[in-house]
Amino acid sequence: MKFTSLSILAATTVLAGAATAETWDMPMAYPASNYHTENAQTFADAVAECTGGELEIVIHAGGSLFKGDEIKRAVQLGEAQIGERLLSAHANEDAIFAYDSVPFLATSFEASEKLREAALPTLSEVLADQNIVPLYSVPWPPQGLYFSKPVSEPSEMEGVKFRAYNSITARVAELSGMVPTQIEAADLKQALATGVVSSMISSGSTGVDESVWEDMTNFYDVKAWLPRNTVFASKDAFDGLSDEARTCLTDEAEKAQIRGTEKATELAGGFVDTLASNGMDVNPPSDAVTAKLKEIGETMTSEWLETTGEKGQTIIDAYKAD
Repeated sequence: MKFTSLSILAATTVLAGAATAETWDMPMAYPASNYHTENAQTFADAVAECTGGELEIVIHAGGSLFKGDEIKRAVQLGEAQIGERLLSAHANEDAIFAYDSVPFLATSFEASEKLREAALPTLSEVLADQNIVPLYSVPWPPQGLYFSKPVSEPSEMEGVKFRAYNSITARVAELSGMVPTQIEAADLKQALATGVVSSMISSGSTGVDESVWEDMTNFYDVKAWLPRNTVFASKDAFDGLSDEARTCLTDEAEKAQIRGTEKATELAGGFVDTLASNGMDVNPPSDAVTAKLKEIGETMTSEWLETTGEKGQTIIDAYKAD
């Protein structure tokens, strides 16, 4: 069999392209149907197209590759090249990670975006020390309180078993007299069905994802804060890309942040309507509960600033600046 110089050149080019192509694993804690995961899939598809196949990102939804609490460390260690995580779940490592979950600091999508911008320089420095590069973040809708019974007085929260997903939510439980239990998103449905927890603070999105009306009865739209899911890459993997691939990745990340935020805004009211249409009692909190939550918010803001010191104050100052 004879090979022409042209066919040899073509084969060499294909092999060279195959040698430089990379596949990144992207573990995510939430199901494939969740808007964060759908947004990430669109991001991954766009990166593959933009890089001409140089970089392929494979989504592993629902904690199938690493559970939620394992994702950040997996990226730090290079066991996964990219991942998505609710960074506030790691506030025990560094309280700066809880910037987006300080109760009643940012209670709208516009405020959440302003807070993200204010926090990004400090957050990037902290993550760089952990071999991580932040790429984009997308908010959840405002957080509400779910219960398996009506609650109109603060005393009715005392002793209730509360699903915590980070140190912030655990502290909310403690200050309100509830009993916090750490439950990851992938385990939430079973925890509700078996009575391991009977209350939580979360967005309408989580409530719909988990069909919580099967196990809970009341939703109070307290708009406590808008936590953000952050997508980040291993710095080693990021630095190993070509300049062109890095540009594609960061450009598509910016688009994903805008797209995901628009989707969250669009879905927010619909999630609450879905809870109501499936039989949940949806209401604003009572005046007594509102007063208690405001007191909790003031306490927790002071505690966060005491813990974060100058770094936290820098974020707050930038956020409140005109």
